[in-house]
Amino acid sequence: MTVRAAMTPEITVVVPTHNRIEILPEVLAALDRQEGGPAFEILVVDDGSDDGTPAFLDVWRSQHPARVLRQENAGPAAARNKAVAAAAGRWVAFLGDDTVPAAGWLAAHRQALRDRGDAENLGVLGYTAWHESMRLNPFLRYINEHGLQFGYALIRDPERVPFNFLYTSNLVLPRDLLLAEPFDTRFPYPAWEDIELGYRLDKKGFRLVYAPSAKVRHFHPTDLARFAGRQEKAGYSAVVFYRLHPELGPFLGLAPSGPPPLPSLRRQRLREGLVRGLQNLPVHLPRLWEETLRFHYIRGLHRGWQDGAGTRLREAETP
Repeated sequence: MTVRAAMTPEITVVVPTHNRIEILPEVLAALDRQEGGPAFEILVVDDGSDDGTPAFLDVWRSQHPARVLRQENAGPAAARNKAVAAAAGRWVAFLGDDTVPAAGWLAAHRQALRDRGDAENLGVLGYTAWHESMRLNPFLRYINEHGLQFGYALIRDPERVPFNFLYTSNLVLPRDLLLAEPFDTRFPYPAWEDIELGYRLDKKGFRLVYAPSAKVRHFHPTDLARFAGRQEKAGYSAVVFYRLHPELGPFLGLAPSGPPPLPSLRRQRLREGLVRGLQNLPVHLPRLWEETLRFHYIRGLHRGWQDGAGTRLREAETP
């Protein structure tokens, strides 16, 4: 375990949390078991939890040299900004409240920074695997490695990772960059707000590298139905992203005239029935999965466009 209290931390580990009492204690316990890493502090931001998390954190804080901040539920972007403002470290390491770090997680991040000269415009993306307690199937493996959740297998050059891989489940960034370019809190769901930050940083010469040895395990049970709901929220938030950066229309699936037509509902029902029937079998169906989920993303685009999501963002003051 790295001793934190006796020295100024190099890294502030930030864990925003909202109603994840079933896994948050394991995440924090894993931070106690970090080996060989730098001096670090832990900063947890309770984003308006009402599931027993506040009481747990009161006890946990009394036993650990860590800080707990609290806010009314405002989403992870606001929680991260709050933590960055209070952080003491030169770097900020973001963890999800459901991503459990390996014992060498922080040491691997620090070594990746050191190997590249501790550059001021450098960030490090780690690898997020599924938690060992989860029952995996081909669908879960696909969305993690090749599909719509992470897609680590799509990283071609670990020294030049595209902005759309800025995943805050396992990421280290310089605090000064985050103070100058905070997360935009105007996204209605926790979707795209980290990628939007990555795009802004990328335009200013930021470089993201990939260090797969900095590993965490993601406890987030899901299936097609739950992931489809996630994709609809992502589509809605994509409209906000588009209002901020219309030049990214093709990337987001939007044009000045709006989203593409919604695919056939009849075909969608057939696809979803087929996917549900096969999702726990050892079959690999990436095209079917992507077509099925694309429907929900486009439906989210339509809902966001019809609601006028983000129509006044470009006139508003930057957060």
